[in-house]
Amino acid sequence: MPATKERLEPALVRAAVVVVLGTIMAILDTTIVAVALHRLSIDFRSTVSTIQWVTTGYLLSLAIVIPLSGWAIHRLGAKRVYVISLALFLLGSILCAFAWSATSLIVFRVLQGFGGGMIMPVGQAIMARTAGPQRMGKVMGIVGVPQLLGPILGPVLGGLIVSNISWRWIFIVNVPIGLVALWLSRTYLVPTSGDRDHRFDLAGFALLAPGLALIVYGLSQVGVVGGFHGHSVWFSLVGGLVLSAGFIVRSTRALEPLIDLRLFKDRTFSFAAAGIFLTGVTLYGTMFLLPLYYQIDRGDAAWKAGLMMAPQGIGAAMFMRLAGSLADKHGPRYVATGGMAGLAIGTYFYTTVGAHSSYYFLGTALFIRGIGLGFGMMSVVAASYRNLTHAQVPKATSATNILRQIGGSLGVAVFAVVLDTQITQRIGARAGAAIQNGIAQASPTQLEQIARAFGHSFWWSFGTCALGVIPAFFLPRTPIAKSPVVASEPLAVE
Repeated sequence: MPATKERLEPALVRAAVVVVLGTIMAILDTTIVAVALHRLSIDFRSTVSTIQWVTTGYLLSLAIVIPLSGWAIHRLGAKRVYVISLALFLLGSILCAFAWSATSLIVFRVLQGFGGGMIMPVGQAIMARTAGPQRMGKVMGIVGVPQLLGPILGPVLGGLIVSNISWRWIFIVNVPIGLVALWLSRTYLVPTSGDRDHRFDLAGFALLAPGLALIVYGLSQVGVVGGFHGHSVWFSLVGGLVLSAGFIVRSTRALEPLIDLRLFKDRTFSFAAAGIFLTGVTLYGTMFLLPLYYQIDRGDAAWKAGLMMAPQGIGAAMFMRLAGSLADKHGPRYVATGGMAGLAIGTYFYTTVGAHSSYYFLGTALFIRGIGLGFGMMSVVAASYRNLTHAQVPKATSATNILRQIGGSLGVAVFAVVLDTQITQRIGARAGAAIQNGIAQASPTQLEQIARAFGHSFWWSFGTCALGVIPAFFLPRTPIAKSPVVASEPLAVE
């Protein structure tokens, strides 16, 4: 093939730059805030159960808005939706930087998530339409770079900003990137016409959004009231479950449901979806616990806590491509099972943490966890598409992304409740709140008890990883080449 044909034309390169800039912002904001939570709890005098909503609210809004992206692209056109998404994310970032309380920050993070949730799927749709199926591999390799670098750079960058400037700058850094992305998208992205052939499932959205929010809120209230006996806990959980059940019933009858439940008739997709959900729980839940352990129990600065989280991203980035190749060549079952087992082993070492655990030991354990994440995540995601037609791929992408974000929000909420409850039981509510808010200095005995509280919380993450081995083991063991998907059929993007 001549060299000229291997080059990407300028229009495609410009579109890739626009999409990469937007993706960088959206992905960094899922990881960069983690190391700032302790600082936020001090500044706003909030407990772990409250401040976790800064992360949980963002993840929930991501999950809620993802189903809107396909309908919005058809109705308004991809360029217009992308510009609106960038503008919402940028507005949310500016408001977050000027938040005056924990409540205001949580509200602004939800607004930011509404923009960030559509940036990635709409950006992928733009690239799919611009590149065509023949060059999707090369183009998605470029667009996928932020997904590899985000978990590595996010905590480190966030830690450096919080330690040397102010937590407000973790949101302000989005402003120049967002303005450049807005200008480039308005200037270089090709407009596409909208149509009115697709319907938006308003009833399904009205059931899904409050249902998820109530479930997560109910779980977070467990830590506030000290158990499941509070009226707010039961009202929220029961109400959320009823609304979620209503959403499931609605989705089986709607002509164009937000989540196509017919996908779950495929056995492989169902097991892969379960693995993706559990991966989201342990990924985001553990990323919530780790920086808090380093900052609260070890007294480390935010930059050091962020640096200590980097081994997981490095391990995942190093082995993701190999995992995808092995899954294609040998089938996803054993690759995914081994990955989830490695994820569990790396997490197990954190269940034994103390107030003076070796940093080298903890870094190595997190690197092992990252390797397991790389093998487990890539092979499970690849397996989810094996038996689907190309027309089903966009719906499957939306469903699996929603499940991952829901899993992440539930993981953060549950792990925060467990941690808060453990700290209260071991050193008392007043002492625990004072130490977390930076008002009091912990004694050596209290530090050891806090470390044990974190260790107990990591057991929940370990259990999630171990549970993830089960659906992984039921994935196909045959190579991807034997999959019934017709490779020559063009990729449909919604």
